[in-house]
This record gives sequence, structure tokens and C-alpha cells, in this order.
Amino acid sequence: MLKGFKDFILRGNVIELAIAVVIGSAFTALVAAFTTNIINPVIAAAGGMNADGLGFKIWENNPATFVNFGAVLTALVTFVITAAVVYFIFVAPMNKINSLVKNRLSTEEPEEEPLPADTALLAEIRDLLKDAAAHRNAGQTTDLDSGRTR
Repeated sequence: MLKGFKDFILRGNVIELAIAVVIGSAFTALVAAFTTNIINPVIAAAGGMNADGLGFKIWENNPATFVNFGAVLTALVTFVITAAVVYFIFVAPMNKINSLVKNRLSTEEPEEEPLPADTALLAEIRDLLKDAAAHRNAGQTTDLDSGRTR
């Protein structure tokens, strides 16, 4: 049982997954810093002079009733940035590499293209003429002394 666990842990996929989690965490921190320090102030500025950001209070005297559209927009921007980077940096190149490897590994012979109709017809006529000439010559004998056909 422990040998199976050891084989699982030492398999390359688990190590690659661990590396991906670490890189993903670092990237998430980078995107969060970008949205917090750059996107949030822009969204808050669009909301007006209120320091709370883009949104409104349901009850003026209760700050807990603030509906914060800015936070939703920030989360949306964070998601779009993260999804775009993951797709264009990781998914698209891996799809291209997998496609190239698949094409390189497939060594199938290309199928012969069928002959055009006119070429096939000419080949058939040629074969018929050869057969007719062979039948004509099969019925004739040659005189070995003179080299003439009788």
C-alpha cells in the first residue's frame, strides 16, 4: 500500500500540479494587487466623491447596507484577467504543442488520390491495346532463321 502511494507521489503529474498551485497562488496575488491598487480607485472615481466606491446605501445611517458594485466589477476584472492569462499563456500553447506532437507521431501514409477520369480512361485504353497486341502476337510464330513472323 505504501509503495503505491510512493509511486503516486513521485509521478511527474503530482509534482507538476504542485508547481501549478504555487504559480497560481503567486499570480492570484499579483492580479489582486493590480485590481486593488489600480482598478478599484478607477471604479471608485467613477462612483463620485463618496469614498465608499461605486454603489449606494440602502439606509443612509447604516454602513452595512452599502451595495458595492465596485467590488463586483473588481471581481469580474480579476476573473477576466486571470482567465485570459491562463488561456493565452498556458492553454493555447499547450494545445499547439499537443497538436504538433500528435501530427509528428502520426506517420500514416497519405492515401493515394484517385486518378482524374480522363487519365483513368487513357490508362484503361492503353491496357486494352497492350492486351490486344499480346493476343495478336500469341497466335503468330517466328521463323528463327529469317526472323520474320508468319
